[in-house]
Amino acid sequence: MKTLATGLFVSAALLASAGNALASDALAKKHNCLACHAADKKLIGPAYQDVAAKYKGDAGAEAKLVAKIKNGGAGVWGQVPMPPNASVPDADIKTLAKWVLSLKK
Repeated sequence: MKTLATGLFVSAALLASAGNALASDALAKKHNCLACHAADKKLIGPAYQDVAAKYKGDAGAEAKLVAKIKNGGAGVWGQVPMPPNASVPDADIKTLAKWVLSLKK
């Protein structure tokens, strides 16, 4: 029984993780992030997986990414600027930043 309970716990955790990924993907679509970004390949902006790799191990990565999403920027990933997203709710920006940082190549 212990194995079954552990298996159910792991399955629930995997489902929750998948649900969070789907919700974050939906947020990216809702806020038009996917017009310039994709998870696994460079479009106009960098691939989200490349962003996650760049910030891997950086304790301040989430705050940096939240600021970049909200305020925009240029020069880090090329010459095309990322426009500010000040109209996106802070909670959505934080969720998107966590999601992007969770992606792996």
